[in-house]
Order: sequence, then C-alpha cells, then structure tokens
Amino acid sequence: MLIDRFLKYLSLELNRSDLTVEAYGRDLRQFSEWITGLSNDRFIPEDVSLSDIRAWLASLAREGVTPRSLRRKAQSIRAFFKYLLRQGIITTNPTADLTLPKLPKNLPDNIRTEEIESILSKEEIIIENDDIDDNENNIEEEIRSHLILEMLYSLGLRRAELIAISDRDISESSSEIKITGKRSKQRIVPVPAILLQHIARWQKLRDSLWPELETPRPLLVVKGKRITPSQVYYVVKKALAGTSARRKSPHALRHTFATAMLNEGADLNSVKEFLGHASLATTQIYTHISFAEMKKAYEGAHPRSKKTKF
Repeated sequence: MLIDRFLKYLSLELNRSDLTVEAYGRDLRQFSEWITGLSNDRFIPEDVSLSDIRAWLASLAREGVTPRSLRRKAQSIRAFFKYLLRQGIITTNPTADLTLPKLPKNLPDNIRTEEIESILSKEEIIIENDDIDDNENNIEEEIRSHLILEMLYSLGLRRAELIAISDRDISESSSEIKITGKRSKQRIVPVPAILLQHIARWQKLRDSLWPELETPRPLLVVKGKRITPSQVYYVVKKALAGTSARRKSPHALRHTFATAMLNEGADLNSVKEFLGHASLATTQIYTHISFAEMKKAYEGAHPRSKKTKF
C-alpha cells in the first residue's frame, strides 16, 4: 500500500523517529478511511482533490480537533502527496495550494515551581519511607511516575524525547543524557546527581521485574514494553490535578522548566540548547512569560502601581 511505502521512506531514508512515523501513519489512514468510507484498500490518491482535503480538515474542526492537530494532519497529507509526485505516482499535487491552519499565538502554559516542587517532594517522602501499599504494581507505578515528572521538569524534555530514552543514552560517569529530538537531532544535557540516583533506583526495580527487556533497554517501560505517549500524558495529568495550571500536560512541565531557568538568571542561548530549539526566536517566547510575572509582581507590590487618576 502506498501509505506503507511512504512510512518506510520516512523511517529508512529520512530517518524520522518512530513516533513521527506513527503520527504520519495515523493521520494518513484516518484520511484514507474518511474518503473511502473505511475501506483503505480502495484509496486512490490520483482521485483526491484539494476540496476533498479541505472538507476533511473542516469536518475535523467541527468535531473539536485543535488547530495544532489540524496543522499536523495537513502537514502529513502534504508530505505524502509531495512524495507521490516525486515518485511519479501522481502527476499533480492536490496540496500545492493547501494553506496550513494558523496557530493561536498564546503564551505557553506553565506550572508554578512551588507547586511542582511540592508534588515531587511529597512523592519522594512516600517512596523513601516505603509508605506505599505492599503491592509490587503500586511500587512500580509510584517510582516510575515520580521519575517521569522529575525528568520532564528537571530537563525540559518533550514527551517523545522522554519516551525515546534508552539505558545506553545515560552516562552516570559524566552525569549527562543524550536526547534525540525532532528530526532525530541529538543533544547532550547535564543531569543533576539526585536525578541520576532516581534513574538508577528505577532501573534496578525495572530490571528485577522485566529482566528480558529488548536491547537497547528502554528506560521507561510499562508491563515490559516501552511506555506510550498516552501513558505519559495520563501520569502527568493525574499528578498535576490539584495545581493551578490551565493545561496539565507534559509540555506544560517543559514550559515550567524554561521559565524557571530564565527567572533564575540562565541566559537565553543556554535555555535554547537545553530545549533543543533550532532557533533562538522559538526560545524567546519564554521571556514574555518572565516579563508577565514581573509585571504581576510589580502591580501587587509597588505603591505607585496602585495609584489611580484624580
């Protein structure tokens, strides 16, 4: 099937990550099922028009799919038809005039550092005091969940980057982890000693429960298999349930990391390298958050900010 050939091209020739390939596959099969009435085997790319693609995106928008997700789906479709055109499978590209949905320019959501620090501290006390129900599954879940939160918050990782980490990426001797980011770009980030200890604690438990793991051994596993994006999201959403954050997601912890770094005096370029941003302009959005917090503090504390006109 053409979709499968395209996905192999993404993986083998363009070296896209497994998660990226999976996302493209989901989008393309969803479009194929929509346009053929759930019959993927009847999908004929030559018969697809720009109007078809726009109608599909419009139907998703009416169902409440977010602009960000719509944009990704449009990018998946566009990449697929560009591939078919280069391969000579089609003679015209229906996505040539496709406009990607615009994203709202909202400031990133972040969690107050005191809230996430409190959550991590309470979890650590429970683990250290062995105050967990005497059940193997509960112990495994508690230690794994704590590590997920700690790594996202301490290192500013994307969810996919966290999932992709294997034991071979972690160097205890040099206190660093190799992170594989978007488009398979790699970067090295330093790791605090306490986090390395917690990683080792989890690895010891994981290996006792799942000694026959695949090689290279994935860091985070559930029931002996690499953890999934939805499982990571569930852990974070559950942990942040009592916080003031508007969005309780793994990405909110990444935003919290960046904001905390800048508020404590880290230079913008260092934060850029930590986050794996290709452009400094992408990182600069976090300076707006810092400024917003400064303004809020000023308005709440300085006498002149409370003056009214006579």
